[in-house]
Amino acid sequence: MLGGGQLGRMSLQEAYNLNLHISILDPSPNAPCKPLTDDFVQGDFKDFETVYNFGKDKDVMTIEFEDVNSDALQKLEEEGVKVFPQPKILKLIQDKGLQKQFYQKHGLPTSPFELIENKNEIANSKLNFPLFQKLRTSGYDGYGVQKIDSKDALDQAMDGPSVLEEGVDLQTELSVVIARNEAGEIKHFPLVELAFNPKANMVEFLFSPASVSEEIEKKAYSLATELMDKLGMVGLLAVEMFLSKDGELMINEIAPRAHNSGHHSIEGNFTSQFGQHLRAILNLPLGNTDIRNAAVMVNLLGEEGHTGEAIYQGMEDALKLGGVYPHLYGKSQVKPFRKMGHITIIDDDVEKAKAKARKVKEMVKVVSKESL
Repeated sequence: MLGGGQLGRMSLQEAYNLNLHISILDPSPNAPCKPLTDDFVQGDFKDFETVYNFGKDKDVMTIEFEDVNSDALQKLEEEGVKVFPQPKILKLIQDKGLQKQFYQKHGLPTSPFELIENKNEIANSKLNFPLFQKLRTSGYDGYGVQKIDSKDALDQAMDGPSVLEEGVDLQTELSVVIARNEAGEIKHFPLVELAFNPKANMVEFLFSPASVSEEIEKKAYSLATELMDKLGMVGLLAVEMFLSKDGELMINEIAPRAHNSGHHSIEGNFTSQFGQHLRAILNLPLGNTDIRNAAVMVNLLGEEGHTGEAIYQGMEDALKLGGVYPHLYGKSQVKPFRKMGHITIIDDDVEKAKAKARKVKEMVKVVSKESL
C-alpha cells in the first residue's frame, strides 16, 4: 500500500482479520501505519524508482492517497503485478481537469467549468461568480481550493493550472461509496449527507442515512454505478455529489480509495468501507453494505492557534454518553485543522444521533499540550 496515513491504519485493522500481509510505503518516519505493520518502508511514494522497487515483488498494489507515482504503478502492472485502482484510472483522477472532461465526455452531470493555466485567465472567464478555483493536481482535504466571490477578489486566486467551477446553489452535499471487484460485482453503501467546516473546507459532520427523498437516493446510486461502469475501475470509489436547490444532482469529485465519507461504516454498516476495499482488490465477494444503525461522524480537527503535542480534551465526558466510538489516528502533533481522528455516534434514530454528535463536537477539542 502506498501511503501510511489514517486510511491505511484503518485498512490494516481490517486486513489482519483476513490474515493479510500488507507492506506500507510512506515518506514519514512517524506515519500512523508504522506501529501496526511489520513491513514499513520509509520512502517517497512520488518517486518512480522508489515505488517501482517497492512494488516489484508484491502480489497486489493499492493506495490510500492519490498523489503517488502512477507511472511506476503502470510499469508494475505491465510486468504482472495487480494494481488497483488501475494506473490509467489513477492518472485520470489525479488531475481534476481530466476528471471534469471525463464527466463531460460521458454525459455525466457536473457543475459548469473552465480549465485555466494561470490566475490571469480568471478575469476573462464566462462563468458566473462565485467561482471555485481548484488546482488540477496535488490538492486534497480542502487544500488547493479557493473560493472567489467577485472580480474584486481575483488577487486571492492561486497561480497554476486549475479547474474553475461555477458555484452551485446548494441544497446539500452527498456522497456514495461504491465498490467493484474483478468479477464485475458492484455494491454501493447507503447515501450519506455531508456538512463542511466553512473555514477549513473539510467535512465536519457526516449523517447516515441522508435526509433526502427516495427519488434522489435512487438517482445518486444510478449515477455512481454508471460512473463506476464507465471507468471500469476495480476497488473502492467515493463519489461526492452536489444536490442543488432545484433538485439537480451532479458529480463534484471522486476519490479512488477509502474516504472520509465512509468512516462511519466501521460501526454503522455490516461491512466497513475498509473491508470492502480489500474484498474488491482481492476479487472476493463484496460484503453486505446495509445500515446496522443510524450514524453520525464527527471529524476531530486541530483547534485554531494550536501547534504542538496533541491533547484530546473532553474525551472522557463524551464516552459517558454511550454509543460513542472514537478513532484516533496516531498523530502525536496537532496543527490547526489537521485531521487528528474521528468519532462515530450510533443510535436507532438519526436525529437522536445528530443531537448527541453536536454535544460531542462541543465536548471534544484537540489542543496542544503547550497551550495548557
